[in-house]
Amino acid sequence: MSSVLTHERMEQTIRTYFDACNEADAAKIQACFVDDGVHYFPPGMYGGPFVGAEAIATAWVKAVETVGSVWTVDQVITDPASARAVIEWTHFKTYHHKMLRGDEWYIFDHESGLIREIRAYYASPQDSDLEQLELGGFDYAERGYPLKSPITREQPA
Repeated sequence: MSSVLTHERMEQTIRTYFDACNEADAAKIQACFVDDGVHYFPPGMYGGPFVGAEAIATAWVKAVETVGSVWTVDQVITDPASARAVIEWTHFKTYHHKMLRGDEWYIFDHESGLIREIRAYYASPQDSDLEQLELGGFDYAERGYPLKSPITREQPA
């Protein structure tokens, strides 16, 4: 099976996506994703994952309109063989004078070269009310992630 993925194409797709978000160009955002693409977030953010290229585009266009969002791509690492990439980004909410930083994991479609999935991780304090700090709506068990510690430790007296 031949793949259209290269380091250059993956990075260009990510940068095109960010440019499209900054331009509030819904059609250009959608063109970066497979139709059923998903964008995951930490729990409680944005009402859960954005499901579908149209939903992703609609949400980011609204963010530009309502909070003055501007994003930068700060670092990019790509792996065409596994169809994965990871980036560091900065999100400026200019109307509120706020800045967020984080990382995102990208899964690409081997056939089309489009984004299939984004998993966003934010640099922020841990919520002490939560026992599980993980992405909302992401099926960790189905993906084979550990659900409990492989080592049992007793707290010292």
